[in-house]
Amino acid sequence: MKKKYKKNKQNNNRINLLIAVVFILGVVMIYRLYDLQINKHLFYNTMASNQHSIFNKLKPERGEIFIKNESDEEKLYPFAENKKFALVYAIPKDIKSKYNRSKTIENLAQKLYLAFDQENVKKEVDDLIKQEEQKRFKKELMFLSNLQIQNEGEMEVKKNEIIKKYENLKFDAEYQEAINIKKQEEIKLRKEKIIKKYLDILNKKNDPYEPIKKKVDEDGLKKLYSALLSNENEKINPDDLIFDNEKIFLKNDDQKKPIIFNGISYVMMVYRYYPENNLGSHILGFVSNEDIEQKGKYGLEGFFNDELSGEYGSIKTEQSAQRNIIIVNNREYIKPKNGRNLILTINHSIQFTACEELNKTAMMYGADKGSVIVMEPFTGAIIAMCSWPDFNPNNYQNIEDIKIFNNPSIFDQYEPGSVFKSITIVAALNDGKITPQTTYEDKGQIMIEGWPKPIKNSDYETHGGYGIVNMNTVLEQSLNTGAIFAMKQIGFNIFSDYVKKFGFGEKTGIELETESFGNINNLTTDYIKPIDAAVASFGQGISVTPLQLITAYAAIANGGILMKPYVVEKIIHSNGGQSITKPQQRRRVISEKSSALVSGMLANVIENGHAKKAGVKNYYIAGKTGTAQVASLEKRGYGDQTIHTFIGFAPVDDPKFVMLVKLDNLKNIKYAADSAAPLFGKIAKFILDYYQVPARAY
Repeated sequence: MKKKYKKNKQNNNRINLLIAVVFILGVVMIYRLYDLQINKHLFYNTMASNQHSIFNKLKPERGEIFIKNESDEEKLYPFAENKKFALVYAIPKDIKSKYNRSKTIENLAQKLYLAFDQENVKKEVDDLIKQEEQKRFKKELMFLSNLQIQNEGEMEVKKNEIIKKYENLKFDAEYQEAINIKKQEEIKLRKEKIIKKYLDILNKKNDPYEPIKKKVDEDGLKKLYSALLSNENEKINPDDLIFDNEKIFLKNDDQKKPIIFNGISYVMMVYRYYPENNLGSHILGFVSNEDIEQKGKYGLEGFFNDELSGEYGSIKTEQSAQRNIIIVNNREYIKPKNGRNLILTINHSIQFTACEELNKTAMMYGADKGSVIVMEPFTGAIIAMCSWPDFNPNNYQNIEDIKIFNNPSIFDQYEPGSVFKSITIVAALNDGKITPQTTYEDKGQIMIEGWPKPIKNSDYETHGGYGIVNMNTVLEQSLNTGAIFAMKQIGFNIFSDYVKKFGFGEKTGIELETESFGNINNLTTDYIKPIDAAVASFGQGISVTPLQLITAYAAIANGGILMKPYVVEKIIHSNGGQSITKPQQRRRVISEKSSALVSGMLANVIENGHAKKAGVKNYYIAGKTGTAQVASLEKRGYGDQTIHTFIGFAPVDDPKFVMLVKLDNLKNIKYAADSAAPLFGKIAKFILDYYQVPARAY
């Protein structure tokens, strides 16, 4: 009986243990189900959804930039556009050879060089030789200027001898032979380096992809495939090939079978393209690829990057376990919004001419830098804006010094020199303290309180004082003492107020990246030092940008209104809507009477003063030269370098344009009257003819 009881008890314990285990497992399962279905429902639902859904971002098309020609308002010229080019790549693992793979690869590398690099290398070497020759030319001119020859006639003779010497080099057979040998050696070195790069790529035996060349156009592709297909027995010319529907065919192939070359292929991609190359590069900036995203840098591309980029769209749909797309009713599709297009105020013909003339003059005189800005004085619209040296935004990655990307017209700050005297004179005129006939005694130099040395006129050493002269003579002869006299008539603080009213010391607000403020801090302190006010009156001790200067002169030309400069005339939205830029008046700076008076005085500068070379026959033109010294840290003062500026407008009675010309550190040209003024005259003549402005009647 006891045995049976004991046995039943053991069975009950086992059953209880089993029940307990089942109960615990049940509790765990219930908790697990609760955790999965309640606590982590969102997480696992998202995971499941992601496994069965496809989500793709849809890229918008970047907005394009256009300029126009005044002679045909409806015709737009693409300034920045989107264009399909080929990305050529190698597939080293697919390169096959029946006999000798190394020889096949070497032959292929030679063909790649022939297609992509041969012409470029030749051009690069030619440019290098020209640059070296230009450097030697500049060095000789610099040496000549350091001789400090006082006789202008003798200096001109020696300068012409140097120019003639370099012009005659192209007829010197011995020199040309030496240059040719040097070219061939340089070409050989570059060729070996490029072919080695191709060999390193092609010898990666198991590599499935290696990029070779970006932005290859249709002609480039034909040239590549003509090289790839040609051999000793058969020559295939680029004209024997057809590019159609993004594929290459042989012309005489009736079956139109696309050409496939083992080891080399391409894919068509959309790139940013600038059809005018260097023309207007500082206005445009460029587009770079960052993390597969396009991003505008500098100029309009940088300033309007968000507007030009547009907005990404997206598409979301379902897929099966076998990765097949399933079309369902609840798929999500958001259409991308393409970027906005910009239509500029830039005139194609004037831009081209201004840039071409600037480049010629800058190279002729060995300038370090140069700028030209042309503006409509009554609206503030920029008609042309050029800088030298420039760059090709299609190949921005080839530029070694990134400082070249900054637009000198809005970025560079410099002491303007005598062009600032017009601002001082018109301020005193407007305040009623002087008239054009107001006189003072010019002794050629003047002492200023708190300054140990006399301030002199630029020609004091050769001319001395001018005696009793009026304000017309101050501008015609560019007298520093006269600018100081006019400034003193209105006082330091009122002079400072006028400088600020004309927009100096603040950004103009133009729609371009990297604009600078300038620096007029010496005139904005509670106590303005007499020496600071004195030198500022003739454009020293303060710094301005070229755009600030031309905007101030536009106010003189248009009757006294400071306009906001702009370069974008219209913004075209993706839905077809337009945003039109309206001319914006910032403030009245001077009266119409003061504007007319100083305009007449500036016309006398060209008719009777230093700036005769800026004149255009049969037109009244107003303007002022400025030859500014450049501060030198080594000399703790001003060094030997100068910046030449000329600003003018025409015709005086009804100005169609105002133009600034600036040239930095010219070699063997002492004054702006002989450099910037003639350049202004050439461009001004073209603009007056282009606009068909009637000549003055006699």
